Amino acid sequence: QVQLVESGGGLVQAGGSLRLSCATSRRTGRRLSMGWFRQAPGKERDLVAAISWSGGSTYYADSVKGRFTISRDNGKNTAYLQMNSLKPEDTAVYYCAAVTGSNYGTAMDQYDLWGQGTQVTVSS
Repeated sequence: QVQLVESGGGLVQAGGSLRLSCATSRRTGRRLSMGWFRQAPGKERDLVAAISWSGGSTYYADSVKGRFTISRDNGKNTAYLQMNSLKPEDTAVYYCAAVTGSNYGTAMDQYDLWGQGTQVTVSS
């Protein structure tokens, strides 16, 4: 069973940066498009950013445009989320997710693999 393993969360002051990583536990032989979701306490899990298999197409939620960058290295089976200019409202558990196919989805139920989540806390 393939697993997604996340790393890179933590505590940072407002205005700071963090980089999240998401690696597959082994090569799958499938094309996986990737997404990063986040869930704050008492709120729904929302898509933050997504990237196609080739990396040629990306999506960003309006709230993170210009601050977050999603990327991937298929040779390392790893996707990244670079988060700059962090704000307290970015505080949440961040989840990596994967969908089989060349194109990403924007709905949770399109993703069939999920990471365990990593906490990001931004202090004011």
